[in-house]
Amino acid sequence: AEMGRKLVELFYDVVSPYSWLGFEVLCRYQHIWNIDLRLRPAFLGGIMQATGNKPPAMLPKRGEYMLKDIQRMAKYYQVPVKISEGDFPRIFGTSTLGAMRFITAMDMTQPGYLEPLSREFWIRFWSQREDISQPENILAVARQAGLSSELTQKLLEMISSPAVKNRLRETTEEAIKHGAFGMPAVVAHFNGEPHLFFGSDRLELLGSVIGE
Repeated sequence: AEMGRKLVELFYDVVSPYSWLGFEVLCRYQHIWNIDLRLRPAFLGGIMQATGNKPPAMLPKRGEYMLKDIQRMAKYYQVPVKISEGDFPRIFGTSTLGAMRFITAMDMTQPGYLEPLSREFWIRFWSQREDISQPENILAVARQAGLSSELTQKLLEMISSPAVKNRLRETTEEAIKHGAFGMPAVVAHFNGEPHLFFGSDRLELLGSVIGE
């Protein structure tokens, strides 16, 4: 077995409930499995466009199943995702580009805050059903995650900078290069090879591949 910690990258967007489930499980297991978990904020819209994928709920039968599936997983993993049929128009109508740029700005400034900040965005969008594309909600999320108003202000100013836009685009392209077509896209680097796992229901396979 390798002595070093195994690098596992999680490409995610806070619009994705399965990404939240995968994120919480990997955060819990990172020390048990001795993995170096790297959170990689990306943009799901860009991945869908590049690969010609469609949201699962566009297929009514799949949407129906997805509701039950997320409810079961939320209960099993104790993650407060709330979803009902009425949520689909809200989800399709929300752009997370601003939120993902804010998270990206945090990644470039103080990556130690990525975990609590990302979690607060999911809670706000998936538990409290708030519109996280609104600047005042982004401010509320930052406050809840424990950011100072100075830092929040700095990140808000960075959102529109080419550096942040390019970083988010590059991370999204990196996920696509690894073969991602949706989210979460989990890439485990083991024995010099990247292994892609799609979704939050393949984590036992991930464990098996990295020898955990």
